[in-house]
Amino acid sequence: MGAIPKVALLVETSNAYARGLLSGIMSYIREHRSWSIYLGEHSRGERLPSWLSQCQADGAIVRIENAAIAAIVRQLKVPVVDMSAARLIPALAWVETDDLATARLAADHLLERGFKHFAFAGDNHHNWSRWREQHFTSLIQEAGCDCSVYHGSPIDKRDSEVLLEEIGTWIAGLPKPLGVMAAYDLYGQQVLNACRRRAIQVPDEVAVIGVDNDEIFCNLSDPPMSSVIPNTHRTGYEAAALLDRMMAGESVRGEGRLFEPLGVATRQSTDVLAIEDRNLVQAIRYIRQHACEGISVKAVLNAMPQSRRMLEVRFKKTIGRTPHEEIVRVQLNQVKMLLVESDLSLEQIAGRTGFSHVEYLSAVFRDKVGMPPGRYRALNRRKRMI
Repeated sequence: MGAIPKVALLVETSNAYARGLLSGIMSYIREHRSWSIYLGEHSRGERLPSWLSQCQADGAIVRIENAAIAAIVRQLKVPVVDMSAARLIPALAWVETDDLATARLAADHLLERGFKHFAFAGDNHHNWSRWREQHFTSLIQEAGCDCSVYHGSPIDKRDSEVLLEEIGTWIAGLPKPLGVMAAYDLYGQQVLNACRRRAIQVPDEVAVIGVDNDEIFCNLSDPPMSSVIPNTHRTGYEAAALLDRMMAGESVRGEGRLFEPLGVATRQSTDVLAIEDRNLVQAIRYIRQHACEGISVKAVLNAMPQSRRMLEVRFKKTIGRTPHEEIVRVQLNQVKMLLVESDLSLEQIAGRTGFSHVEYLSAVFRDKVGMPPGRYRALNRRKRMI
């Protein structure tokens, strides 16, 4: 057995996203050989800590957020994996969150609630914000809707009063009801604060979804904010696995991997259906409340009497899915959550989500998700190993 590798971690500890990455790295270390870790207190954008150039590490996992850190990392003579979207050293191996998948979850979440007007609030100084904006606006335009964009400066560099006034003026001038994606949770919180100042009702007039699912920001927001849940644990785990390969002598140059988010944590800020057809709203709510009881379209028609053809037309025109497709979508979202967040068997999950047979669940899951349930669980459940 060789010497224990010394690994430097330059990952900020000041936010939930980064702490999720660190938990994934720690899980990899526990499952494999031990590493001797160098980790200092660090915040996003901070200048280089002196220990990085002095720790004599065998490898490093870093988030290269500015030119100063990039300059020192270029001098390191050891394998390095970058976990930043800034891509200041393109030749480095890197892992990151999939911003297209993130934007798609946010867009689908708002579109399925019936919104026709959309907006994106972000920080144009970061690649990940620009990429989320580009993907979100493209997806909304593909759906035939309009999307306004607010470009702000980094929140920590802005006067909060000026920022809230700017966001409030922007939101007030947009058509309502409005669905807003914020580039990350802290910006989403500022949008909610601006709406409260202007007496704009959330979620009835403006619905807001953030990214990162930071429990503190989301639950302290008023009202509590919905957010896309990144798979930070798996991202950190795979970064550690990649570095381990490199420290073992494997040549990796510029290899990149993107990891899809786990889903959306729905809270009060988007708990609304912006649909004028109240009968349709009742039908959609009925499905979302009872889909996992194994209901059929007939059950929906019994609860909301109307012709099946009329119901199909209303669903397809408004949310782009048939009633049956909506039932299956709600069921599969719950299946995904239980696969990742629980140790229930597939048979137990089938019973809890309204599938009469596990074989049918497996077939539907493979068709809609593109992989069998067991594979989905194996890829994503490491987030529980904290």
